[in-house]
Amino acid sequence: MFTIKKITDLAHHAVRPVIQAGDVVIDATAGNGLDTVFLAQQTGPGGHVYAFDIQEEALESTAAKLKESNLEKWVTLILDGHENMAEYVNGPVSVIMYNLGYLPGAGSRISTRFDTTLRSFQQALALLKPEGMISIVLYPGHRQGKLEKEGLLKVFEELPPSEYLVLHQCYLNKSSEPPELVVIQKILFPGS
Repeated sequence: MFTIKKITDLAHHAVRPVIQAGDVVIDATAGNGLDTVFLAQQTGPGGHVYAFDIQEEALESTAAKLKESNLEKWVTLILDGHENMAEYVNGPVSVIMYNLGYLPGAGSRISTRFDTTLRSFQQALALLKPEGMISIVLYPGHRQGKLEKEGLLKVFEELPPSEYLVLHQCYLNKSSEPPELVVIQKILFPGS
């Protein structure tokens, strides 16, 4: 049985069928490492996970979780912004996960921003293989997150429907601007 406790559970549920053992995947925002661990479990030792974060604290937390699960051998942790992912990854990539906002427990002083996330997203589209998927969890409950959400949704709405499927999911019965999920899949045969 599948239960949605958090919107990140739904993100994992959405991308899981797309990942095959041996795939290359990206966690664009390592944070506390939950998405990185999930991705490493899905790809297995024949695959590879690239996980980005600009905070050493985030990568240390991620490294500890990977070591606990004995998954660290096929994960590369990168202390750099996700807007530089194309410098580290050549593609093709089957899944790219974003969990935007700020590091849980660290405060909102350091947060993802629309400008750098947009540059990252443009690279993600180029790296994504046909039928590959991008998941983006948006957090509009703080000022920077609201600006990021507004800017990104405009970009997502303009993606050509002959090349990408874009799904936007949100809670309708929660107050205080809860997180939202956008899932984007590259179409196998553009124009079909």
